Amino acid sequence: MTDRYAVIGNPVGHSKSPLIHEAFARQTGQDIAYSRLLAPLDDFTATARRFFAEGGAGINITVPFKQEAWRLVDVREGGAVTAEAVNTIRRDGNRLIGHNTDGLGLVADLERNLGIRIAGSSVLLMGAGGASNGVVQPLLERAPRQLVIVNRTPDKAEALVKRFASLSPTLRATGYAALNDERFDLVINATSTGLDGALPPLPGTLFAPGALAYDMMYGRITAFLAFAQARSVRAVDGLGMLVEQAAEAFLIWRGVRPQTAPVIAQLRAEP
Repeated sequence: MTDRYAVIGNPVGHSKSPLIHEAFARQTGQDIAYSRLLAPLDDFTATARRFFAEGGAGINITVPFKQEAWRLVDVREGGAVTAEAVNTIRRDGNRLIGHNTDGLGLVADLERNLGIRIAGSSVLLMGAGGASNGVVQPLLERAPRQLVIVNRTPDKAEALVKRFASLSPTLRATGYAALNDERFDLVINATSTGLDGALPPLPGTLFAPGALAYDMMYGRITAFLAFAQARSVRAVDGLGMLVEQAAEAFLIWRGVRPQTAPVIAQLRAEP
């Protein structure tokens, strides 16, 4: 019997997740069907429960529902325990098991695909929402020299730092106005500004020599990536992270981790 999976989000029509998981299934000989589900902004829980009630085996969750998904599940495992955000759910009988594969996907893309050394680097993480929640612990586990979280609402960044403070003394929060005297080797945009074309108030001196600007959004040159490119900074979108976190979800669901390099290359080659 074909097992059914889906990605739930709003918006979700642009999602490449079906293409990715279909490629993984062909590669590994798995029998699955994978679709997109658009959930109303006020109706994620009902949409997810309906999918599982109809026999769905698992879902991926994208913006803006990752924190709501954390509240939905019966059990949280792995990175989801501390992240307070869930991007992958598997059904186990009548229980929903929540995972967060975002951080593993980000670190894999940075280190394995892009050749970035996180250890000893100065890292800036923009945003304190569901996307950031999922990547703080995996980034800290790579031992950066410092990890700074910046957010338009500093209180949210402070709350995130407080939750993970026991993992590293180099973790701290700040506001955008305090970035004028800072330089970072790696700047990660985990905000949703890539969807609406807005740009946080970033100083032009933000990037250290040889820095990488990384946007978790993919498929377009966001305002953040354009900002970095205008300053001759290497700028990369989050397509690799998308594929890598999907591979971790596929492993959770199917017990096999597919090869990601050919799928990333396939998606990069598409118009």
